[in-house]
Amino acid sequence: MVNNRMKISFKETALSWLWLAIVFIVIDQVTKQWVANTFNYGESLSVISYFNITYVHNPGAAFSFLADQPGWQRWFFTTISLAASILFVVWMLRTPKTNKLLSVALAFMLSGAVGNLIDRALFGYVIDFIDVIIFTYNYPVFNIADSAIFVGAALMIIESFKAEKAKKKEKSLDN
Repeated sequence: MVNNRMKISFKETALSWLWLAIVFIVIDQVTKQWVANTFNYGESLSVISYFNITYVHNPGAAFSFLADQPGWQRWFFTTISLAASILFVVWMLRTPKTNKLLSVALAFMLSGAVGNLIDRALFGYVIDFIDVIIFTYNYPVFNIADSAIFVGAALMIIESFKAEKAKKKEKSLDN
């Protein structure tokens, strides 16, 4: 009976989008390993004028936050990534499959958290390689996992505006 509940829950919840998270985790890890095995550390390849592939390590968080610390941040950020991953799975379990935008957002954010968690646990740093230059500003180097987190967060913001709009519409119909 417990198995039936789990199957029903999986099919009826955002966990049915887990495949999307797995796809992006695989893409993230494959691209990171390709870069690590193809480039020397610090090496950069100009693909087009505003995009380079640059192999770097980030022992910190976003924008190299705490990267200059002596090593404790590895386990701090590993713990945060693990907690975030668990939070996203629980959130997916509690989100109806019919809420597609939030489901996809959570799948993206889960894939990013797990992708960077793998790096931190294995190496003590995250492998970054996407190097974008916007006009004269060289954006901090990032990776597929970071992109997935960004896209997931953006989708979540869009979904929250849609949900708010739907609530207001429903409220006006009730009055």
